[in-house]
Amino acid sequence: MPISFVILIVAIAILASLAFELWLDSRQIRWIRGHRESVPAAFAGRIGLEEHRKSVDYSIEKLKLSRVDSVVGTMLTAVLLIGGLFAFYEQVIVSVVGTGYLAGLLLAGALLLTYAVVELPFSWIRTFGIEQKFGFNRTTPGLFFADLLKGAAVAVVLGAPFILAIDFILRNVGDLWWLAGWGLYVGFNIIMLLVIPTFVIPLFNKLEPIDDSSLRGRIETLLKRCGFRSNGLFKMDASKRSGHGNAFFTGFGPSKRIVLFDTILASLSAEEIEAVLAHELGHFKLKHIVKRMLTQLIVSLIGFAVIGWLIAQPWFSAAFGVTTEIPLAGLILAMLVLPAFTGWFRGFSNWRSRVHEFEADAYAAGQTNGADLASALLKLHKDNAAPSTTDPVYSTFKHSHPPTAERIARLQTA
Repeated sequence: MPISFVILIVAIAILASLAFELWLDSRQIRWIRGHRESVPAAFAGRIGLEEHRKSVDYSIEKLKLSRVDSVVGTMLTAVLLIGGLFAFYEQVIVSVVGTGYLAGLLLAGALLLTYAVVELPFSWIRTFGIEQKFGFNRTTPGLFFADLLKGAAVAVVLGAPFILAIDFILRNVGDLWWLAGWGLYVGFNIIMLLVIPTFVIPLFNKLEPIDDSSLRGRIETLLKRCGFRSNGLFKMDASKRSGHGNAFFTGFGPSKRIVLFDTILASLSAEEIEAVLAHELGHFKLKHIVKRMLTQLIVSLIGFAVIGWLIAQPWFSAAFGVTTEIPLAGLILAMLVLPAFTGWFRGFSNWRSRVHEFEADAYAAGQTNGADLASALLKLHKDNAAPSTTDPVYSTFKHSHPPTAERIARLQTA
């Protein structure tokens, strides 16, 4: 395949992907700005006009920053691929340390560091500009940089062994390396489900058992009723970083636990918290988590097979000036190229996720009071300054959860 043709196809795909993202963001900005001066009917009497305006302004500022972030990120990817920066990294590393396992680590590290440095200003503006302006930020500059250093350390400790292992497979397994690599990927993700709740999350946040005995009793009764066995019910000090609220299930096997942000404990009643957890338990009971994991396994297997095929084509690495003297270079190159071709499938993924969310809501309404879940959704919507209306096309490709108004309407109907 002609090298110029490969470059042209990749360039078109990158530009088309960026143009689509910017078009979606523009639609959303126009949509919510056009509804700024009136509270949508679904929220009339529930959200004040000033709250609604705040959510619109907050969303628009985030979208504007996201647009710039997308352009800069796309430009960086284009420079790495088409501008030859990635090939330059490979040549420098080979000339300095050769083509051994250290070279693979350095190449992966150089790429990750490049993206991290470019993303840093956007993260700072997001935290100390937008979040601060709208009253959500509680992070200090010291905590911000401490999180960066901790995150980098965790990435090295957990990521380096995985990179070395996949590099070993590339060097020694042969043409079916992608199948062994997929097996390694699956195993690594299972290990992370065990490690992250127990060792990683406590590095960033304090986890304490919930001390409200009445709430604990209510939740434990709910867990027993739903047949869910947990190894801990914890409160997390999320308020030291943000005013946003959330709750989540995490872990696998012996590390499985339920975590509630202290912000959600402060804003929701015991009945509303029970309803929110019943929704999460609905995902467990209705096998949504298993279905998502199976889907991820299939998609990742296809992804590894495609990467395996690409790496085997001489024209692929040659088109970008990559020699693949470092075996890991071909894999990294494919991972840089493929996102421009795969982002278009998010609509289907989001549709499936929305179906699951509605099903989990219905399950929660059967286990608790549906009115409590509706009330909790409304409070979380207000606390997080989520837009009260959204462009349907934007929502299809960007949102994995249905709009709050639709969820509340279904709960009221039920």
